[in-house]
Amino acid sequence: MTEQHRPDADPAALEEENEYDPTASSLKGAVDPAVMEELLSIRSSIDNFDATLVYLLAERFKVTQRVGWLKAKHQLPPADPAREAAQIARLRRLAEEANLDPAFAEKFLNFIISEVIRHHQAISEDHQARQGDGSIEAPREAPTANQG
Repeated sequence: MTEQHRPDADPAALEEENEYDPTASSLKGAVDPAVMEELLSIRSSIDNFDATLVYLLAERFKVTQRVGWLKAKHQLPPADPAREAAQIARLRRLAEEANLDPAFAEKFLNFIISEVIRHHQAISEDHQARQGDGSIEAPREAPTANQG
């Protein structure tokens, strides 16, 4: 199926259909075509970064699932406040070096940490339930963020 610009389409409906129109913009026809072309070109780079971020986050969560299974196996708490504080301080420093707002970086990492802890809690509960039926080993590949 070819992707077409559908100005009347609901963005949520487009996403549900797994369609994405990289040229979607409410500015079409309202700005000089050369400006629109440059804007779309820049947005294409942003789209590539967004896709990369999604895949990087998926890989990060695969690794944190392994941490969750290790913690559950050894009855460690899902959260590690000292580690989290160190990571936040580190990310703030990295953000400053990269000319990114450190407050934004901290909010972003806090969101990720809260999701990781939630997953670790679920893994711990699953591990405890498995102890009752004898299947206490972690699966070869821990559940993904979408499964947990």
